[in-house]
Amino acid sequence: MNDKADELNNLIDSLEKEVKKLVDINDNMIKTNIKLRDEIESLWMMMDEMTKTDTKNWSGVMEDLKLDIATRTLMVTKKKAEC
Repeated sequence: MNDKADELNNLIDSLEKEVKKLVDINDNMIKTNIKLRDEIESLWMMMDEMTKTDTKNWSGVMEDLKLDIATRTLMVTKKKAEC
């Protein structure tokens, strides 16, 4: 009978150690998750800023392109000059 009680106590001790180890792992994962969520938020803010900047830059490029196309269109003629 004493052997079974010792065996159960050893099993309980082993399970308590395993639970403590798993709780520690879970705590570390929670901390990592919080850190990663913060990093994701920062990255989304950076992406928003880059998108705004890109929109401004591309709209300027498109305006320049429209002016260039209009200028080239006006400069092209199909009439032949007489020499």
